[in-house]
Amino acid sequence: MYDLDQHYMEELETIASEIQNSEELARYLETEEEEDFTRLKELFEPRIAQLHDKVARENPLQIVAFETVVLSPYFEGLYLPKSLGYAVLRGEVGPNLKYVRPQEHFKATLLAICESPNFEILKKRIGQTIQMGFALSSDIWVTNLISGIDNKRVRYYLQAQKIDRLRRDNEREIALNRYRNQFKNDHFESADFPATAAELPVKFNPLKLFLIHRAVSKGDNASLMAPLAEFIANEEMQGTSEHLEVMALCGMYFEPNAADGKKLKTIFNKVRGKMANFDEKFLQFLLELQHHAQLQVLPENDKQMAGIVDKTFNDKISDYYKLMDTVHDKGYINEEVHDAVRSFYNKHEGLSTVNDCVRQTITGYIRRFISNLEDRAYHDMFELAKQFPIYMKIFMNQQFNQDIKEITFKKVTKLLVRFTDKRGRDYQDIKKFVQTVFLDLGFLKEKEIVEMFKTRRKKKVEA
Repeated sequence: MYDLDQHYMEELETIASEIQNSEELARYLETEEEEDFTRLKELFEPRIAQLHDKVARENPLQIVAFETVVLSPYFEGLYLPKSLGYAVLRGEVGPNLKYVRPQEHFKATLLAICESPNFEILKKRIGQTIQMGFALSSDIWVTNLISGIDNKRVRYYLQAQKIDRLRRDNEREIALNRYRNQFKNDHFESADFPATAAELPVKFNPLKLFLIHRAVSKGDNASLMAPLAEFIANEEMQGTSEHLEVMALCGMYFEPNAADGKKLKTIFNKVRGKMANFDEKFLQFLLELQHHAQLQVLPENDKQMAGIVDKTFNDKISDYYKLMDTVHDKGYINEEVHDAVRSFYNKHEGLSTVNDCVRQTITGYIRRFISNLEDRAYHDMFELAKQFPIYMKIFMNQQFNQDIKEITFKKVTKLLVRFTDKRGRDYQDIKKFVQTVFLDLGFLKEKEIVEMFKTRRKKKVEA
């Protein structure tokens, strides 16, 4: 866990002091009415939340330290229900939908709530969170946690949060997805950088997910540059697949300063020259990123990575980024680029990783163009479709053909919802496009096209 910066600590101390000296707390301590605690919560929780969000955006590696400070009794349990939810969601979940390792921050936060004099009020906001955290934890871990609590009333409450339904993997998956959705607009992700080779297997997966999240969110990552540079320079890590992946993510999505960028380039190419099958492992990870549900490998990411790659190396990485320089500089609809892609593609096995990366690059261009196209500019899609048979012939790959079909079909479906007048020019243009292009490219059969544009008779309403 990383220490919390002093200026954040001072802001938290100010909030804690104001809570303890507030009239709202004095009134609540006198009446012990939930209504008075609610006033206290409404006054101070937004301030804690605002500072939490600031830390999560600017210094996400310090967020657990922030939440640990808020466990202090001086905060009267305020914001702990939210922190508890964040602790549940930060845990690494394995294929069996259970935590890979015990979540001690979840335990610490839950115990702070259980020991709070305001437990009876706070428990009304944490039931679902505890159920989710317990469902993801092992039975032994949950049993030990509950048995360590002296208060019988609290212990019985926690035991009631062990839900039998969530023992089933499918039910646990549904519940976890629903629970995550409640926090989709919150910033709470964090991670630890491994410092030794022994820590690497334990800490890497959460770190990888965290770095991908930061790449997707495109926030302020200045605070990550020093630990990233330190990790990359750590010779204990060099030569591992994990180190390679961090170098790739840093090279494509983060912006080190000139000195750290130069070090990254030196280390990347040094490891590249020593590590067995480096180029294949790198391209496999690149392919993983290209298939990622949220993260995109955009031309600017390729260009940034190309600046790190020493293209004098005689390997597939050099070949790939030389081709990418041509594709991104001249455009994928350029005839010279067609020839370059064809020549490159034919030099490698059709199903090789490097060829798959090339296909994904072209697919990405087409997907972004069509998905971002204004409905009224649909004729631009018709023009783009002239590229489809060119690349389909180059790649001779059924999955590529299927991907292009799905991208185009999705847009056509959207256009038909927009342009409903069957006698109108827009509808007729779209229909003609489908009848010719979809048929010629084998996207749809003639019968399927007829069915697609068939006028549905309205059922007569019986009197």
